[in-house]
Amino acid sequence: MAPEEVAARWRRSHGSNDARAEQPQRRPSLVDSAEEALHIWLAGGRYRQGDRLPPEHEVATMLGVSRGTLRSALRRLEERGEIVRRQGSGTFVGRSGVPAALGERLERLEPYSSLAERRGLTLVSVDLNIERRAVGAEVGEALGLAPIAQAIAVSRTIVANEAPVAVMFDVVHPKVSLPDDAQLRAALERGQMVLDVLIGLGVPVTYARTRVIPSLLSPRERAGKLLGVRRTTAVLELEELIYAGRDERVAYSRDLFAPGGLDVAVTRSLESTRPTPIANSRGSRNSRDAGARTRRP
Repeated sequence: MAPEEVAARWRRSHGSNDARAEQPQRRPSLVDSAEEALHIWLAGGRYRQGDRLPPEHEVATMLGVSRGTLRSALRRLEERGEIVRRQGSGTFVGRSGVPAALGERLERLEPYSSLAERRGLTLVSVDLNIERRAVGAEVGEALGLAPIAQAIAVSRTIVANEAPVAVMFDVVHPKVSLPDDAQLRAALERGQMVLDVLIGLGVPVTYARTRVIPSLLSPRERAGKLLGVRRTTAVLELEELIYAGRDERVAYSRDLFAPGGLDVAVTRSLESTRPTPIANSRGSRNSRDAGARTRRP
């Protein structure tokens, strides 16, 4: 969504009531403009819930307003829960919606264990199987291996708060030295992902290519039974290839999620490392605000 659309929608959702709407619209105050600029900046998706924002003096400089004006705008955002201010720690991005057991933004690579922790969920693995086997044609092509190449394959069902949410299958490239089976099993059983294991080993994971596959799952299929599907239903499947360093393929995964098990969102926005300055758009009034900060007694 373009920044202008975000601004328009936000103004409508936070607008005045019908009685006030009949009155002539007043010109937005400096605080109003700063508040709106901050809201649009956060809506762009660069920062996630719990992320710390830059210090107040930096944000004030970005906006071109005084720190007093900024604090008034931040107070409004804090009242709506969009930010959280902690004395001595800074300002953090506030609450967000949680419609599914897990929620993932595909443009950011993050283990599902981290997503679950933020949601207050406890993950465990059941039906866990770890074996060394030939990768086969499909996985071999993905990892750049011959079909007969041997690699560690992991399959399991992920349970969140006692409800099955996903069936996962992973193959790790043989060049990665994994922990012994007992250690690997212990890590996975307590809800860690293969990505957690790779990061813990110091593998320089850089990015992943993910393919989203809509699928139908019946209760007669093994995955359907593991996920407790009672009738043929649409499910979400993610096929992912994880890379380290410069395009080195290190792991392949194929995950099938139960209905409601994963909420996937892709946020596409113009990259913005800072809020849009409002000084140029507000003319002389903003200039006076900026001048007030620099005027000497």
